[in-house]
Order: sequence, then C-alpha cells, then structure tokens
Amino acid sequence: MKLASFDDWRIGVVLGEQVADVTDAVPAGLADMPGQRLNWLVEHWATAQSAVRRLAESAPHIPLDQVRLRAASPSPAHVFAAPANYRKHIGELGDRAVTDRRRTAREQGFFLKASGSVCGAGEAIALPRAANRRFDHESELAVIIGRHARNVHRSEAMGCVFGYACLVDVTMRIEKGVAEEERSMRKSFSTFTPVGPWIVTADEVPDPHRLRNQLWIDGQLRQDANTAELIVGIPELIELISSVTALRPGDVIATGTPEGVGPFGAGARLRIAIESVGEMSLDVAWADAAPRSFDIQQGVPS
Repeated sequence: MKLASFDDWRIGVVLGEQVADVTDAVPAGLADMPGQRLNWLVEHWATAQSAVRRLAESAPHIPLDQVRLRAASPSPAHVFAAPANYRKHIGELGDRAVTDRRRTAREQGFFLKASGSVCGAGEAIALPRAANRRFDHESELAVIIGRHARNVHRSEAMGCVFGYACLVDVTMRIEKGVAEEERSMRKSFSTFTPVGPWIVTADEVPDPHRLRNQLWIDGQLRQDANTAELIVGIPELIELISSVTALRPGDVIATGTPEGVGPFGAGARLRIAIESVGEMSLDVAWADAAPRSFDIQQGVPS
C-alpha cells in the first residue's frame, strides 16, 4: 500500500494517479495536531489497516495533481542518517569531506538531522541565501520505523520497518579553514530533507537491499546506484541506532548516499527515483532569509 500525507496533513491511499482520503481511519481528536496523524496510523497499523482498506474503496478519489503532497512521514521524532555508507562515495568530496576515508558508517555510527528539515514532494527545496557556499544533493532510501524499539538485534530488526520512501539529504558543504560548522547544522535547514512522495509499506518491497537509486538535476543523471552496495544494511543500522536510543513509530532512517554527490543551486529541478518505492520532483529556490548565526551571507543574491 502507498500511504501519503497531503494538503492539511490528511492521510491518503495512493491508487494509480489518484489518492483516496482515509483520514477518518484516525481519531478525530488528531485534527488539533494533524501532523501526528501519520504517526498514529503507523503505530496502530495492525488494528487500523482494515478501516484504511475499507475507506480506500469508498472514499472520494482525488487526482494526485490536485493535492499538495506533504512529507511521507511529516512529524518524525527523529531523523537518523548514516554517513559514508557506500564505498564509492567515500572520498569523492575531497577537501570538503568530514569523514576519514578509512571510516564508514560501521565505525562512525549515525548522525541526526533536525526533524524540522523534513518536507514533501509538494514543496520546494529552499537554499539559504549564501552565494559563497556550495549546496549538494544526496539521494537516499528512507526507512520508516513502525513500532517502538529499543536494543533490537539485527536478526529481528526488519520487523520494526513500516515502509520506505525516497529521501534527499541536502547539505551545505564546509569550506576548509573558513567555515566548518557541525554536520547536523549544515544539513538541518528547513526543507533540507525531502521525504516522499509517499510511504510504500514494507510488504510491497520484498528486498530493500536490491533497489536502484537514481537522482537527476535538470534532466541530467547525477546518481545511479543500487542499495545492494550499502556497507551497513538496514538490519544493522536499526540494531545500532536502537542500542543508543529508542526508535519511535514514524522515525526516519536515511540509509546513506551513493557516489555522484554534487552541487546544485536555486532554479534547478531535482528528481529522485527509487525502484519499487516511487519518484518525486522538486524545484529549488532561494529561501526568504539568510541565517544569522554564522557568516555565510557575503555575495547574497538579489
């Protein structure tokens, strides 16, 4: 099943080029915090899915091009990310890299992106007004967690997975000797984590370690790899993260980016496609304002 969050964070089942509104499957009280609807549905999926399926048949079907797709998981408690998790990506950034070439996700663990950086297919990527800095795209498979989990062994880890989505990890690169902010800060600007266009439930993706992952900028193919090349697979990532902190329904794990990472800028059109999961296209624009906590404002475009 494909589950989407759309418009004012309503819940929909995607059926071809249409979406069936199944919001009535979640408690009406969540109207006061609609961003939590998807988390509730994920956590209660075992009992709620029958109502979702019934509503998907009877509810009005809306053309997808008439709704605004929100983030596939719009309010995750955590967004975890795996650094250096494809061999061919390690070292390709040269002096802008923050990772020792001998260290992979297995040695480094994970880092966090702000959950407020999450956006959806119906939104633009907004780059800070900082013409003197480089912004890069990173194409990744996102894992959406389906239940509370702590200290999960990798042999049982896939039972924690609710589904999958496409994810772009947008990054402002460091400038050696000039600007070397923390990784989580450079990756946490609003809209720097597009997740979508929907969640494909785990039962529809038999092997998430055999999926083609591609990304284009203005029609030019930049990244083209397969999740079979992951150094640390999904079960090991879940084991590692859950050994440090508890996972929650709706949490997002970005599994890492393959080679081909490169710069892009305002005015570009980005497209990501992952086999069996989906694809989404996003415009890239300048944000309304520049950040003020560090000096990246020289050469600001008008």
